[in-house]
Amino acid sequence: MPSIAQSLPQSLRFFTKALSRIQLQRRTFTTTPTVMAQEYKIKGLSSLDLNNGEKREVEVEGIENGKVLLAKVGGNTHAMSSNCTHYGAPLKLGVLTPEGRLTCAWHGACFNVGTGDVEDAPALDPLAKFDVYERSGAVYIKGEEATIKASRRTANVRCAAQGQQKVVVVGGGSGAMGAVQALREQGFQGQITMISKEPNLPIDRTKLSKALIADKSKIEWRSQEWFDSASIATVSDEVKSVDFKSKSISTKSGKSYTYTNVIFASGGMPKMLPLPGFKELSNIFLLRTIPDVQAILGAVGEKKGKNVVIIGSSFIGMEVANALSKDNTVTVVGMEEAPLERVMGKEVGKIFQKLISKSGVKFHMGASVDSAKPSSDDQSKVGSVALKDGTSLPADLVVVGVGVTPATEYLQDNPDIQLEKDGSVKTNESFEVEGHPGVYAIGDIATYPYHGPGGDGSFTRIEHWNVAQNGGRTAAASIANPSVAPKAFIPVFWSALGSQLRYCGNTINGWDDLVLQGQPDEAKFAAFYGKGDTVVAVASMQMDPVMSQSAELMRRKKMPSLGELRKGKSVMDVGLPSGIKI
Repeated sequence: MPSIAQSLPQSLRFFTKALSRIQLQRRTFTTTPTVMAQEYKIKGLSSLDLNNGEKREVEVEGIENGKVLLAKVGGNTHAMSSNCTHYGAPLKLGVLTPEGRLTCAWHGACFNVGTGDVEDAPALDPLAKFDVYERSGAVYIKGEEATIKASRRTANVRCAAQGQQKVVVVGGGSGAMGAVQALREQGFQGQITMISKEPNLPIDRTKLSKALIADKSKIEWRSQEWFDSASIATVSDEVKSVDFKSKSISTKSGKSYTYTNVIFASGGMPKMLPLPGFKELSNIFLLRTIPDVQAILGAVGEKKGKNVVIIGSSFIGMEVANALSKDNTVTVVGMEEAPLERVMGKEVGKIFQKLISKSGVKFHMGASVDSAKPSSDDQSKVGSVALKDGTSLPADLVVVGVGVTPATEYLQDNPDIQLEKDGSVKTNESFEVEGHPGVYAIGDIATYPYHGPGGDGSFTRIEHWNVAQNGGRTAAASIANPSVAPKAFIPVFWSALGSQLRYCGNTINGWDDLVLQGQPDEAKFAAFYGKGDTVVAVASMQMDPVMSQSAELMRRKKMPSLGELRKGKSVMDVGLPSGIKI
């Protein structure tokens, strides 16, 4: 079978190759002899002449492709890794705040320039820091060559578990990964057990739909050696029930695990259409796990040229359509007038539709599915999808992407906990479950109070990768240091829709107006979604770092009004004040 990269449209090939290399490096955990830091001269710089708030990428003499980032905050100049440890974005393109918070322009990862530590997801590895100084009309840094080249340092998570505290994490996704690593980073020394029903360690799940990567070795965040070194027990099993009185968890294999704290991070379950043929016929797929991707690629086969019907025009459906469009005939069926209309609006949705159409994807919008019909060659397999208007779409395989429900089946009918109507778990700002001290819920299953613009503390459930991981970090901080107040964050997500989409904020209470800046016809735009005159969310393409700047302005309650933006004001012209206001 050809490589995954070869099977992707041109717009995704560099994305996949570059990120796989970065993540391979991120997963590696080795023990190396101590290497003494060496002095390296900065090319073309005679003095540390940066202004406060300025950042500058510089070359390191004597190291091929060696670069570091200089940033000046509060009168002090810092030297650090030049690239984000998530997907390798140049941090010179990011946003630097007065208190020394550096936000990546691509996906919202945040770092502390003073320590290099991660402050917000989705990065897991911190930045490396280097001594920087002037001498005799030149500027030097002190560091190790390998660390400079790697553009990251390894978080210190080594631990020999001790004491009576036991944290059990139910789940193995983004939230679980964020939680277990943050526990060790913040000094928690008790036992940690992570129970996941997936046949792999935590993965970068975003690559399943965006790039259809089926090789777990390319997308697992950490190796088993890493978990072992941190004394984090990884259990492949499925949780059956929770006894809150005895503080124990039972699994389907018959084992039981006691806890002093538990973090529910079980994610979502994709919905299958309750229509004729969809449960009976084969080659109809959901997408959540590596086996799901393997099954989809198996149905596509080496020869490709298949008729693929994608049901659902939201993010999963659009991303899969984009990834399968090369050498296949792909049709997207959506109930809205434009893809992603419910979240992004018709005008912006049409931009995405135009982009994906360039890859040959066809659309049936404003359409409803009636049933799946069997193939004339094999009655056990799908052969077509029938729409309610009488249209018949030939289908060798079907991918259903119509949303998820909280995966809380192990809490259903439990008399000691009350689930929300959608099956989620209600929490406070620390993601602690109401009425259950020491019990946390994060990610797709958590309904928590949102204090971003337009939120006003309303309870919402947000199915974003970053939100899950930040929720895990928040829960870990509460367990490791109970007196520490939760740190506010603005939800961020991204998508591959023929070009890279960035998004921050949330429309929990809806939006009623939209301002578009840039060149929308060229898919180069910033979209500002307003409730009244308040901007509650921002989406952008090819306008970095508008999204990251907007997220930081939202945290400070300094986002321009919709009226100001309509008159042409740019968020990039708004200074970032010190202090978080949400």
